[in-house]
Amino acid sequence: MADELANTVLYDVADGLATITINRPDAMNAMNTAAKVALRDALEAAGADPGVRAVLLTATGRAFCVGQDLKEHVATLAATREAGDGNALSTVREHYNPIVRAITGMAKPVVAGVNGVAAGAGFGFALAADYRVVADTASFNTSFAGVALTADSGVSWTLPRLIGPSRAADLLFFPRSISAQDAYELGLVNRVVPAEKLAEEAARVARALADGPTVAYAALKESLAYGAGHTLAEALEKEDELQTRAGASQDHTIAVEAFLKKEKPVYLGK
Repeated sequence: MADELANTVLYDVADGLATITINRPDAMNAMNTAAKVALRDALEAAGADPGVRAVLLTATGRAFCVGQDLKEHVATLAATREAGDGNALSTVREHYNPIVRAITGMAKPVVAGVNGVAAGAGFGFALAADYRVVADTASFNTSFAGVALTADSGVSWTLPRLIGPSRAADLLFFPRSISAQDAYELGLVNRVVPAEKLAEEAARVARALADGPTVAYAALKESLAYGAGHTLAEALEKEDELQTRAGASQDHTIAVEAFLKKEKPVYLGK
């Protein structure tokens, strides 16, 4: 299992940027148990590492992630029915929820470099990221209703907030392939680039964030999540709290001094 875990998700850290790569190209990066455990652990490691200032989540091959490995899932269904426990979807609690919490909860920006189809849980991982750079050949599909399941991996929360509840219901009730350009026009992604430039552009965006004011990015990420579920009055109070935190950072002082000197700031990430 250790070798399988090491191979299904690749993890690399260089100069404050953690690159996490889903690596099951022959299975279109479908999530079997080994991949889910490895992805969860890699994201949690990146979140906990003070030396990591941004994360790039991407994949090998022609897919970003097509969600649950249905071959493994069929075997799990049979085993749980035979055992009589009826909980074949415990993976949501054990794997998918922690993966999404790790992406959304870490105090640093996460960029999804979507190289190909993102479906089901893979769609959820991409939506959970703070910024999405997408190959023009990529596509998106909610997929869940197509296999008689409901949304997981945070899609019920992220999708309506990005495109509104009516459009979210349409994509969930009638799953279908959405092109990269259509996803951009819907507001699902931030940038669409030629497929051959995806790796370069996603890395460039992630590198810019890794070199930026980490405390401020963490505060922005927290404020956006908080504002999505609170009143204006509550959001204003949260902004005061977070601005106090950002204002006390070394990077704020560096930025102000660089501005006055008309120089480019070199941030420390603290």
